[in-house]
Amino acid sequence: MLNESDTRLDDKLDDEDYPAYSMGRAAELLGVTPGFLRSLDAARLFAPQRSAGGHRRYSRYQLHLAQRARDLVDQGTALDAACRIIILEDQLAEAQRINTRLQQRIDQDPERD
Repeated sequence: MLNESDTRLDDKLDDEDYPAYSMGRAAELLGVTPGFLRSLDAARLFAPQRSAGGHRRYSRYQLHLAQRARDLVDQGTALDAACRIIILEDQLAEAQRINTRLQQRIDQDPERD
């Protein structure tokens, strides 16, 4: 039987934004150096949360962004440009989601015609 603390832990593990990874673990998972992760922070791709001791903590979502940046850098894109590309791609995707939702509302409005 699951108790309340188990449920909260499951919620955290399923939460893509929960800062579960230390810098060392994040770097290991991505195959990058901690300096690369610090450079993503400096380029404002994302800002990792900090532990009580001041250490950077990364979420799964941030690791996905870091992987995208690494892929672009590996293809020869400058780091700052890679970060800007990712930010713009995400902004475009969000605008398209909003546009789709609004279009669906318009299409469902019976008083439109």
